Amino acid sequence: MSDTMIAVIGGSGIYDIDGLADATWQTVDSPWGTPSDQILTGTLNGVKMAFLPRHGRGHVHSPTTVPYRANIDALKRLGATDVVSISACGSFRENMAPGDFVIVDQFIDRTFAREKSFFGTGCVAHVSVAHPTCPRLSEACHTAAKDAGINVHMGGTYLAMEGPQFSTLAESKMYRESWGADVIGMTNMPEAKLAREAELCYASVAMITDYDSWHPDHGEVDVTEIIKTLMGNSDKGRDLVKRLPALLGAEREDCPHGCDKALEFAVMTAPEKRDPVLIAKLDAVAGRVLG
Repeated sequence: MSDTMIAVIGGSGIYDIDGLADATWQTVDSPWGTPSDQILTGTLNGVKMAFLPRHGRGHVHSPTTVPYRANIDALKRLGATDVVSISACGSFRENMAPGDFVIVDQFIDRTFAREKSFFGTGCVAHVSVAHPTCPRLSEACHTAAKDAGINVHMGGTYLAMEGPQFSTLAESKMYRESWGADVIGMTNMPEAKLAREAELCYASVAMITDYDSWHPDHGEVDVTEIIKTLMGNSDKGRDLVKRLPALLGAEREDCPHGCDKALEFAVMTAPEKRDPVLIAKLDAVAGRVLG
């Protein structure tokens, strides 16, 4: 058994969480750079919590410039066990309407300008992301959303695009019709991959703000409409987060799906060939298997 620490990474519209006891903004140093912002820590109903605004307070980071590696490393250093990503997205499905939430279980990664791994030359590792989210944590998010009265969909494929521009009409139709994506966003990759490398349970809560550009009755993405929907979604997202401690509990057993053992057989580089500089940077992420 170990202590649960629920780490929430808040996307557009969510820059803090309510009701934390002993709330403190902490600066966490990471060898992977400076995280997006300080991290808000405290307890909620007796469960340790951490909150990191993905874009920084005041929304200073674009999707491309978010320091994803530093963020995940910093949360791991603080003792996070479960990471819940909350982010705005567009929908490719008529039944997934603006204001609805989707508990994502698959990704298509179309990003290309971001560092996607903690590992590389000097320490090579390959983790499986066949099932990139944690079913246990995702189910808790689904239950919390339902209990909060949110219209929520369990399961969906998230197309991660580079941005910062929204899709062309041709792209939107391709992602929807040919690729079978359900929602589109700019921030869950490489975040989900890095969380898996750091042996953290990860769940993605996608808050729908629009229909992207494919919908014949809605036309192109309207930022003013997005912001209007986003404000309502933000309140729902905070309500969802408040319900997670009671569902997950203060004490935690090993993940039944093996998220916390993802590196067990992943490291390929022979011990005598490993780069000591890189190994030092991996102390929080992979210290369990690197010794």
